[in-house]
Amino acid sequence: MATHPSSLWEAIELLAPQAPFRPAQVQAVLGTTLSTATSGVNEYFDLYRSTPVALADGVIIANVDLRIARQGSHPGFMVLELGGACVTLAQVREHYGELRITGFPRGRSINETTSHTSVRAWGALSFSFAERQRECLSSIAFDPAKRPPP
Repeated sequence: MATHPSSLWEAIELLAPQAPFRPAQVQAVLGTTLSTATSGVNEYFDLYRSTPVALADGVIIANVDLRIARQGSHPGFMVLELGGACVTLAQVREHYGELRITGFPRGRSINETTSHTSVRAWGALSFSFAERQRECLSSIAFDPAKRPPP
């Protein structure tokens, strides 16, 4: 029987080494079900969405947005959309140190985000905070295609 993560931090550490991402691996790590998405589909990527995952630390992974390239060797892209307990930027920094701001709101929507990125050995990990609730982490993006140069 698989052991699923109890905290957001544990989930991140278990998911990151799964790149290149595959639906079965993500399902096994999180104990969720991924289904093929019907909206937002394009000719380049297969899209998957998940059922919610409640973690013991009070964080809820409301949805996993997984994108797998239909052709080529792209390692996939994954976003965890979050809810539940508020995770602050200070808490993110406790785990990932200094972060680089890689995206910021342009004033068009309260759903726009400020993104703080940490480049890891496996790729980039971006933590986004939406304008509608700036103090709480709204999503985390895993981008293994953005690995640092050797």
